[in-house]
Order: sequence, then C-alpha cells, then structure tokens
Amino acid sequence: MAKKGKKYNEVGGLVDTKANYKLAEAIKLIEETKTAKFDETVEVSVKLGIDPRQANQQIRTGMVLPHGIGKDIRVLVFAKGDKAEEAKAAGADHVGFEDLIDKISKENWLDFDVSIATPDVMSVVAKLGKVLGPRGLMPTPKVGTVTFEIENAVKEAKAGRIEVKNDKGGVIHAPLGKVSFGADKLRENFLVFMDSLVKMKPTSSKGTFVRKITVSNTMGPGIKIDYSNVREILKGFQIAA
Repeated sequence: MAKKGKKYNEVGGLVDTKANYKLAEAIKLIEETKTAKFDETVEVSVKLGIDPRQANQQIRTGMVLPHGIGKDIRVLVFAKGDKAEEAKAAGADHVGFEDLIDKISKENWLDFDVSIATPDVMSVVAKLGKVLGPRGLMPTPKVGTVTFEIENAVKEAKAGRIEVKNDKGGVIHAPLGKVSFGADKLRENFLVFMDSLVKMKPTSSKGTFVRKITVSNTMGPGIKIDYSNVREILKGFQIAA
C-alpha cells in the first residue's frame, strides 16, 4: 500500500470517511483539504447501479459544464472543404484530413485533447482506432464528436466539454473544475453533471441508480456526498444568471 504524505494525513483528519456529507459541506471540505501549490482539479466519482457487462446499460455521453473545467483544451478537427474552414473559424487548434492522419499514424503525434470529425471522413479516420481509441481520443457519435455541426462541436470542446463513460466497475469519473473556481461555480458544475447523469438511467437498469458519490481534489482525500441531499437540491436547481 502506498504511503500517504504528511500533508495528506494532516487534511485527512478533516474528513470523516464513514460520513455522507451534504453538498455544501463537501464543497467546503474540498477547499479546506487543498494542500498542493498548484491549482488542484476537483473530481467526482459516481458508483452506478448498472451492469457494465450489458451493452444496453452502458453510460457514454458528452457534457458541457456551465463554468468549464479550468483547462485549455486543444482541439483537432478532421474535415475538408467548407467544414475545414468552419473549424478554423471556430477556433480549432489543428485542422486537416489525410495530412493529420499521416502525422498521427507515422509520427505517433498526439498533441491534442479532443478530436472531432465530420461523418464523411470517418471511413478513413477509422484506421486510427488502435492509436486513438485506447487514449480516449477517437471521434465518436455517442459523445457528439462525429458531426457536421463543426462550429458548435469545436466551441463546446473549447469550453471544456467532458466525456462521461462508465468503467468496468460501473463507476463514472469526471473533472468538475479547479479548487480556485470557488464554492458557487463548483456547486453549479456538480449539479449540472448530476442532473444530466441521473436523466441517463437506462430503462433496463433496475433499483437504485446512484449508489455512491465521492468528490476530491487532486491531492486530497475522498469526500462522500449524501445523494438524498443532492436529489432534493436538484428539484429546484437553476443555474445562476
């Protein structure tokens, strides 16, 4: 077992690992358990009541959080003609088609965070599956990165659109932003994330859908959140203007 550092142990005492905190309390603890000199990322993990072995219970989509995730996202677009020009105008960092495919396949170049493609070029882009797939960089219709709506897709990606996908244990992991966002922005990002996730419950998934919610900052301990409290907040939740 890895030995925890002195700073982790110091802030770890602030968190009762057996308790389920109300959302406001959990976010307050996120700020209090920050120990790193850099601006730590706030992450959420949600254990779902799904059978991840069943195709009809898989969770995979994209979400745009209202305050982004605090990261400069490098966007690559596979497109040609007018759609390539649309991508450039929308602010994509890299735009091309066969030239980019060659660069990735021959040089193992992966200097981007998100890739988007128009449907008409996917038959060629598909040959990059073995390179981009394992890294989560392959364009896919399931999360909206294979589309002719290039301008919107690029702007959403730049705004910090996140990909949400369950792992083999039926757990979703996602970034919610940075500690420096403050309580209000982290709260809104969290609630938008949870509201979107709850609405994705598969009809074939029976019983309790959200089983456990944990938030943490990069270097801090996990903080469990009381889902009954979250559910009550979501009933009247609206993003502040």
